[in-house]
Amino acid sequence: MALRYPLWHDKCVVISQCEMTGSCRAPLWYSSDINISGSKISGVKTLRECRNISITDSSILSTEFGWRCSGVTVEKSTLESEYLFLMSDSIIFDSVTFTGKYSFQYTENVTVENCTLNTKDAFWHAKHVRVKDSLVKGEYLGWYSDDLLFENCVISGTQPFCCCTGLKLINCRMIDTDLSFEYSDVEVDINGEILSVKNPRSGRISADNIGEIILTDDSRYECRCEIILKK
Repeated sequence: MALRYPLWHDKCVVISQCEMTGSCRAPLWYSSDINISGSKISGVKTLRECRNISITDSSILSTEFGWRCSGVTVEKSTLESEYLFLMSDSIIFDSVTFTGKYSFQYTENVTVENCTLNTKDAFWHAKHVRVKDSLVKGEYLGWYSDDLLFENCVISGTQPFCCCTGLKLINCRMIDTDLSFEYSDVEVDINGEILSVKNPRSGRISADNIGEIILTDDSRYECRCEIILKK
């Protein structure tokens, strides 16, 4: 399929064993009850303001994917997008490999399990997010988020989790994570080392080792965070 705007304002859409080429621009907008399986989608702006979407065993390449959508499930698929799920809610990612930049910004009620996320600026201003058994690689993860939980995850990249409220990390590893948790309210349990922690606001940080604890005189908030070295 190489049509422009082919499926707008539709209901009960089934797409199976299909290919939408790069020239298939904005193929699914304002539609609901969409089932996509075994397909390859390469059109820009693939989903916009859609509801109740299921995607399985598919490959997606779309610069702006899933903006202002609700009720999206993606399973056993690969997805590449520069801007993923802006201002969307009720999202489930299971066994997905994602590559992109600005993902899950201003999202709510997100579940990510068994995934690999190669991303940047992910989960900014996101609320009520659960990430489990996943690998998350990227810079500036989770800034300004509220109620963000990572469990049994590997997290890498500079300056993660700044200006967060209700942040929880359970049984996670952090790799090359410097200047972590600035101005955040945290409950953090890390296996291994955190390169550096800077000006956490409140809560508790537990790790096997922390390379550097940075508490500056010009911090916006007084540090009320308990920092514990397990070894």
